[in-house]
Amino acid sequence: MLVRRLLMRGLSMLGVLVAVQLLVVISLGATGYSDRMLQAVIGEQLRAMRGGFAETIRDPDQLEAAMEAQRIELEQAYGLDRPWYARIPAMVFRVFVLDLGEAHTLRSFTGSNRVADIVAERIPNTVILLTTSMVITAIAGIAIGTRLSTRAGSRLDRLISYGSAISYALPAWWVGILLILVFAFRFPIFPSGGMYSAPPPTGGFPRFLDLVHHAILPILTLVLASLGPYVYVVRTMTLNTAQGDHVTAARAKGVPERIISRRHVLRVAAPPIVTGLILGLAGTLGGSILVETVFAWQGMGRLYYEAIAGTPDEMVIVALTFVFTLLYVVARMILEVLYVLLDPRVRYD
Repeated sequence: MLVRRLLMRGLSMLGVLVAVQLLVVISLGATGYSDRMLQAVIGEQLRAMRGGFAETIRDPDQLEAAMEAQRIELEQAYGLDRPWYARIPAMVFRVFVLDLGEAHTLRSFTGSNRVADIVAERIPNTVILLTTSMVITAIAGIAIGTRLSTRAGSRLDRLISYGSAISYALPAWWVGILLILVFAFRFPIFPSGGMYSAPPPTGGFPRFLDLVHHAILPILTLVLASLGPYVYVVRTMTLNTAQGDHVTAARAKGVPERIISRRHVLRVAAPPIVTGLILGLAGTLGGSILVETVFAWQGMGRLYYEAIAGTPDEMVIVALTFVFTLLYVVARMILEVLYVLLDPRVRYD
C-alpha cells in the first residue's frame, strides 16, 4: 500500500514538472522573448563576421548579399525559420529525456558548449557556498530554536526574537556588500570576491585553502541573513510541543532539559522542521543570484543570471528550470518517506 501511494504521489509530482516546463515554453515563446534572444545572438555573430568578409569582399552589394545569406543560414540553424510553438516544445521534450543539448552562447570553464557540462561544473560551487551555509543555519537554528521553545517569554527569548526580526529584514546582498567594505577594504582580512586568488595556488591542498578563504565571507553573509528567521521558525514550530503535557510530566520526573529538548520536543516537532530543511537544501542547489553576483561566485545562481540577463541562452534557461523543478520533485518524494519514519501517526491507508 505504501509503495502504491508513493507511486501515485510520484505521478502527481510528474504533473508538476510538466506544468512548470509548459509555463517556461509559454513564457519564452508567446512573449517573443525567445525570438528576440536568438535574434540578438545572431546579430552579434553577424557583426563579428562582417569584419572578416569586408577584408575579402570590396563590393558593398556583394558584401550585403553575403551577410544576408549568412543571416538566413544562422536563422535556420537556430530554428528561427519555424514558429516558437514548433521549436521550443521539441527542445523541452529533449530535456525531459535528459538530453540537455548544447548552449548557444554560454560555455563551460573548459570551453564545452554542452549544457550538461556547464551545469555539472557549477553545482559543486553552489554546494560549497549555499548548501554549507544552509547546513550551518539548520544546525544552529534547530539547537537555538528548540532551546528557546522551552523558555518562552524569557529575556533570552525576547532578545533573540528581536534579533530574528532584524535578520529577516536584512537583504542578503546588502549584508554581503557591508561585509566586503568592512573585512575586505577597511580591514583586509578576506578577499572581496571570486573563488580563487589571481593567479590561483598550485597543488591540491593550497588551492583548497584558497577556496575556503574566498568562501568565508559569502557563507557568513548567507548565515547572517537566514539564521534569525530560521531560529524563529523552529521556535514557533516547537513552542506548542514544548508546552504539552508529556513535556510537563518529563520535567516532573526530573528529566534533564537537554533530553527534554531533544526527545520530547524536537522529536515530536520533527516533521515540519524536516520539511523546511529538505526543501531548503533542494533550493540551495539553485543558487543565490544576488549573493553569487555580489561575490562573483560561479555557481548555479550566477549561471541563471548569465543565461537570462548576461549572455541570453534559452537552452540553458530551459535546462536549469527543469533541473530545479526535478530537485523539488525529488525532495518531495524524500519527504513522503521521511514522514512515515518520523511520525508514527502518518499512515497511507
